[in-house]
Amino acid sequence: MQACGDDHDVVALYDEDPIPDLAAYDLLLVLGGPMDVWETEAHPWLIAEKAAIRHWVGVLDRPYLGLCLGHQLLVEAMGGTCGAMSVPEIAVTEVSLTAEAANDALFAGLPDPLPCVQWHGVEATRLPENCSLLAQNAACKHQAIRVGTQAWGVQFHPELTAGTVAGWLQDEDTFGAAIRWLGSEHKARNLVAAGDAVADDLLQISAEIWTRFRGLADHLSR
Repeated sequence: MQACGDDHDVVALYDEDPIPDLAAYDLLLVLGGPMDVWETEAHPWLIAEKAAIRHWVGVLDRPYLGLCLGHQLLVEAMGGTCGAMSVPEIAVTEVSLTAEAANDALFAGLPDPLPCVQWHGVEATRLPENCSLLAQNAACKHQAIRVGTQAWGVQFHPELTAGTVAGWLQDEDTFGAAIRWLGSEHKARNLVAAGDAVADDLLQISAEIWTRFRGLADHLSR
């Protein structure tokens, strides 16, 4: 965003930030978090967030990109469902692109297999209508989707720089989940080095995805 000179506003719903007037924006990027998509009693702002996504995609029809939790929120907001995985996926790994990705505005021509970082115990179990599957792997079938013509969700994390995984582990809930899923603190901390090893490649990939995504907006400044 900085390299492209894009202005952006961060809305931290978990800190009780209000959702702004969405009509004033060109693009919506929804990030991840340690909570599950259905935990609306513990995190009531998830209800308002799903409603905002539904309005953005279904009414305003503007470009949307959701990462991890943002992917799951897109699925549920647009009529699909998510559920707990029998075996959580937390790893530096790869996903394979589908035939539909070859003509997709964001995924066409990206490396295949696509390197990425996975950190989730929830997956999309039923996709919304008018949805295209763009990436998958053996652990999770629905790794990347497009709903309609310009709303994308990716279950994995392409948005990595050196130190990102270490930053995630500073969150007590995230660190605890990593230990439970992987079986030891040592294995959880090994992800730091593994993530840093692919960070440069992922930065190039995420920069390409962002460049393509921002190009979908009719007006990048108002």
